[in-house]
Amino acid sequence: MKKLFFSLLFLFTLTLQAQLKSPGEFIPSYGSQVSYYHQLENYFTHLTQNSDYILKKPYGYTYQERSLNVYYISTPQNLKDLENIRQNHLYQIGLLDKKPTTTVTDKAIVWLSFNVHGNEPGAAESSMNVAFELINPNNKNTKEWLENTIVILDPCLNPDGYSRYGNWLRDVTGQQLHPGLTDREHMEPWPGGRQNHYAYDLNRDWAWQTQAESQQRIRLFNEWMPMVHVDVHEMGYNEPYFFPPAAEPMHEYITQAQKDFHVAIGEMTSKRFDLKGWNYYTRERFDLFYPSYGDTYPSFNGAVGMTYEQGGIGAGRAVVMSNGNILTLQDRIDHHTEAVLTAVETASWQKDKLVKNFRQYYKDGKEGNKGKYKTYIIKNNGKTQQLAELLERNKIQFAYAKESKKLNGYSYMENGDKDFTVEPNDLIISAKQPKSILTQVLFEPAPKLTDSLSYDITAWALPYAYGVESYALKNSPKIDTKKEINYKGKLDFERAYAYYIPWNGRASARTLSCLLKSGIKVRSARKASFFRGVRIKPGDLIVLKGDNQSLYDFKNTMDMLLENKPDYEVLESGFSLEGGDLGGEYYPLLSAPRVLLLSGESVSATDFGQAWFYFDQMIEYPVSIVDVKNISRVNFSDFTTIVLVDGWYDFTEDQKSDLDNFIKDGGKVIAIGNALGIFEDRAGYNLTRFASEQDKQDEIDRKEEEALRARFMDYKNAERRSISESVPGAVVENVIDKSHPLSYGLGDKYFSLKTSDTHYQLLKDAWNVAYVPKDYISFGFIGQNLRKKLENTVTFAVEQKGSGQVIYMIDNPLFRGFWENGNLLFSNAVFLVD
Repeated sequence: MKKLFFSLLFLFTLTLQAQLKSPGEFIPSYGSQVSYYHQLENYFTHLTQNSDYILKKPYGYTYQERSLNVYYISTPQNLKDLENIRQNHLYQIGLLDKKPTTTVTDKAIVWLSFNVHGNEPGAAESSMNVAFELINPNNKNTKEWLENTIVILDPCLNPDGYSRYGNWLRDVTGQQLHPGLTDREHMEPWPGGRQNHYAYDLNRDWAWQTQAESQQRIRLFNEWMPMVHVDVHEMGYNEPYFFPPAAEPMHEYITQAQKDFHVAIGEMTSKRFDLKGWNYYTRERFDLFYPSYGDTYPSFNGAVGMTYEQGGIGAGRAVVMSNGNILTLQDRIDHHTEAVLTAVETASWQKDKLVKNFRQYYKDGKEGNKGKYKTYIIKNNGKTQQLAELLERNKIQFAYAKESKKLNGYSYMENGDKDFTVEPNDLIISAKQPKSILTQVLFEPAPKLTDSLSYDITAWALPYAYGVESYALKNSPKIDTKKEINYKGKLDFERAYAYYIPWNGRASARTLSCLLKSGIKVRSARKASFFRGVRIKPGDLIVLKGDNQSLYDFKNTMDMLLENKPDYEVLESGFSLEGGDLGGEYYPLLSAPRVLLLSGESVSATDFGQAWFYFDQMIEYPVSIVDVKNISRVNFSDFTTIVLVDGWYDFTEDQKSDLDNFIKDGGKVIAIGNALGIFEDRAGYNLTRFASEQDKQDEIDRKEEEALRARFMDYKNAERRSISESVPGAVVENVIDKSHPLSYGLGDKYFSLKTSDTHYQLLKDAWNVAYVPKDYISFGFIGQNLRKKLENTVTFAVEQKGSGQVIYMIDNPLFRGFWENGNLLFSNAVFLVD
């Protein structure tokens, strides 16, 4: 009987092997044409149905309702013990409290991510080949690796972008290859396939998780906490292959063990590429600093995070490179397959070292062995709750103060030590926790740069992003805490005269959106006032029963509409104890804006996406989107607000005149970044880079002197000299006019995330609502020549023209969606500025 059983098992295994197909056998055009997403999914279904070395794990859906999946790949026995392996791993690093009942052998856990950028199809295409080789019965090497390794393979992180690119490429290509650059298959149309549905770059969203794809993926990532993460990309098609070691700057929290594994990977992969004669490079680009990439975010969670880059963007199916060689889609697949499999092999080979170093990483964090600060305290307001949601998504532990206590710590807003009082409901975050390093990275005021030639923004501290009063302490004070925030009981009145809604974050804007869409008339405070039990600040919202007499049941309707804004309050009277009465001039009615957002070839796709996402998802408010090329068909009188995000608008004189008349007749234009060029130095507007002719001449003279000095400079350091005029992304202090509606709810000062060197001296005959003061505080890299120039330059201004206004935004407050105080500032521009 036993002999019969093993004979049947052997026959079953042979049957599985016979049925298992390679990608080329399963997809007819594999390697010569980009696959449809359903073909990719079908192939992985084929693998799971014909091999016991792979299991499917769905983890969510994209905005366009395409499925998101990972695949667990290992030996059948390991897959059978998968949950025990996972629980044991989390328990060992302190992310699981209860000790697992089953003991399992330690495994290396390797996560492979492909195609976070949709128009880098060689990544997703190679995921199929990598998966096949890992489970291919004829590949004995990979079977040995899987004995001590769990591979978690995500074949496509961005199915919407991948499908957008692939479907377009299918539409514009025929049977014949066109490797020449003039063919349309090398000219991807706007907005391109790189980003997701809302044109967000998902590779910059790992830590912030503004997008649904990121949120769902990181939820699963935190359930596994891999020891190695390989992020598979493509870059310009003339580039050779890039693999680790990474470039400087490396964040100071990147450990020596992580660096050593990078070197081991580099040595192993270079040997494979040397044998094939394939071009490659290491260390020159792709640093490990900004924490929201697919290599850095895993790194700050203890993993060895790595970026792999193959030349291919813009290559279509095949392209002639600058060296005369033709790069094909199959070439890109082959290069990725070799590199990624080498990463799995190295992880298997170094399994014991990986496990040991990973556990030590978390042990050091829990014991507080790294970092300057041990405790972070965030004062409670509406934005604090938004911050708490981000901490929860990242599995960063926190609590709320249950008592008052006087302390001393570093003040983020003042950039120095200060006495303060922690009060009930303040947010308390200890750095002595499993996610210690990630916590410190996200809260560090001034990250240490080892090299100023950075690939991305160089400062990002969450207290500045959220605009909340915050403190960092070098010790761990004893503070009595609780798990949840407590809202005070509502004032109890027999009648409801009005509802008060604090204007203190994204939830306020979302609530206002809901009220306006429901036909509720809303007022906004323009003066601080005090009523029984309620202190009203400028910007806070008021809903009067007298304005909404058409409501059948005012109180129940409002309670229902405000269900998701628990800090509202009911007022029994409009008579103020201090300030203005609710029916007076300091509480004007808000009108529901009718918003037009321009899109199209001349518009930055990512900046457009950030504005679209803000309206459609963040606050759920209707916005009409029109392509710039169709602007002549728009009746501007149908709108009250036009949003011009960063772009290169080539309006005709007639179109500019239409825009002028729209503003003069009471319309509002919100112009961001390069969109300000429409108004710069134009008759009737006061937007100019220099406040006087003398200032302009001084700048001309400075540039002339610099050109004369440059005659004696060497070629070698030209790149480094060029960054003296640049700012890749730094946090900059702004003085704000707290009396202007554009600044309501922002706090005492505003910290802007500056990502370009564009600057204007303070405008004349306009409201300079936020500007960079002399001797300003900043964090992150700003070129030495630019630093001085930014003093007394405007960041956000409002110019009145006729009955309307233009809101100038030199910096983008919606940058990547994570700058929460910027989201509130933009909400002010849309709803409160009139």
